[in-house]
Amino acid sequence: MQDGCTVNLTVRYIARKWTLLILLELYKGGDHTRRFSELKSCLTGITQKVLSARLKELVKEGLVTKRVDDSTFPAKSEYTLTESGLEIIEVIKGMKRWSLKWKIANIECGCQDCSQCVL
Repeated sequence: MQDGCTVNLTVRYIARKWTLLILLELYKGGDHTRRFSELKSCLTGITQKVLSARLKELVKEGLVTKRVDDSTFPAKSEYTLTESGLEIIEVIKGMKRWSLKWKIANIECGCQDCSQCVL
């Protein structure tokens, strides 16, 4: 596969550990928005450094927007899925449908709507 291949380029940032789970957590937030601290508490095991790095990548790729509220101390950062980010949620839902159809070991998951999933 060539370096410039669209699939190759997309996989480079989407397949990184935590990326899809971050997108899914944003999807589950009201208005598809979550504060950094909310994401950190929802994603058990992720470090602050990795979460920050992944969010920067997602903002750079246009899947997420960042808004900083500096009227409080400390400043609060909110992240929201863009239209592009919402579209990739459909890819995640497709992966879920595929794994449920082919009975990939996932006993706890029977919810078809990822926005209702409590992981």
